[in-house]
Amino acid sequence: MSELFDHLDELRGSSRKVAVATLVNTRGTTPRKEGAKMVVGEGGAILGSVTIGGCVDAQVLQESEDVLATMRPRLLELNLGDEEAWEIGLTCGGTIEVFVEPLALDRADDAAARLYARARRHAAAGHTAAIVTRLDGEVGRKLLVLDDGAVEGTLGDAFLDERFAREAREAMATGASRTLFLEGTRAFVEVVAPPARLLVIGASHVAMPLVTLAKVLGYWTVVLDGRPRFATRERFPDVDELRVGIPSELVAEYPLIASTALVLVAHDYKYDLPVLRRALGTDVGYIGMLGSSRRGAAILTFLREDGVSDAQLKRIRVPIGLDLGARSAPEIALAILAEIQAARGGGTGQPLSAGPRTA
Repeated sequence: MSELFDHLDELRGSSRKVAVATLVNTRGTTPRKEGAKMVVGEGGAILGSVTIGGCVDAQVLQESEDVLATMRPRLLELNLGDEEAWEIGLTCGGTIEVFVEPLALDRADDAAARLYARARRHAAAGHTAAIVTRLDGEVGRKLLVLDDGAVEGTLGDAFLDERFAREAREAMATGASRTLFLEGTRAFVEVVAPPARLLVIGASHVAMPLVTLAKVLGYWTVVLDGRPRFATRERFPDVDELRVGIPSELVAEYPLIASTALVLVAHDYKYDLPVLRRALGTDVGYIGMLGSSRRGAAILTFLREDGVSDAQLKRIRVPIGLDLGARSAPEIALAILAEIQAARGGGTGQPLSAGPRTA
């Protein structure tokens, strides 16, 4: 969902209205999951994709132009032949559904745009939201459900609002967006989670390309260091936050939750140990430290002697990153991000070509 917000920001200056196409249902296994989006600006700009390009996106683009002309949402059911299905990763012909809705970016009374904006603010503060969009009947009506209990909008019926709000809260707990059929009504429940955050301890030469690559993947990036000569905007033009101070104190100001990745690249005991002590008492999703196996073992020994359990110590990945044969700083940064992505997505880190093949 953060990708959608980035696209809207990019188009806001050139388009008063946009069409947002969302993949809401598919049969089979595809490279894009439910919630994948393409945004079409009234000036012709195209950002994102509901599949992986090609004929399907071309059809969605044509329908999006009609939605912009009428400012009325529509649900598309695209029947795919075998060749089209293979193109998006299905093993045989099938059907996908794409919901296309117009947003008026320059109008304060656009209900959908308002709900998206509120969900964005809520997620940016470290919380979770769910947007429920009706797919039949009064198509396009929305219900916003926040994890603090607040609800805004309506699907057109109080009973439906209550039922779908309950399902939305369950979806927020699992983080899975999906289309549901309840009480004779279909709706797409889309989870808006806090943006993935990358906290980098140490403004080192590895941190520089690490931040740049992470931005491409949509992370909110933060670099913390106690050395003002290293932590400069000249060295880190792409970073979202660059702060100078005691890292173990600064890191406590950020939500160390499942969507946060903590990377220590300062290669300095006085930074590493206190930060690790603090992080291991939290639910931070990923902890990795740059260094050799020997140095890593020494760090773990220090922490074990301080009373940290072996179960907690197993959360620290050192040496950091996947084995890509990396040598240069950009290569090391890529190896680190590859491991973070594998950990977040539940991947093995193995080549996909080595996996099981289906006929």
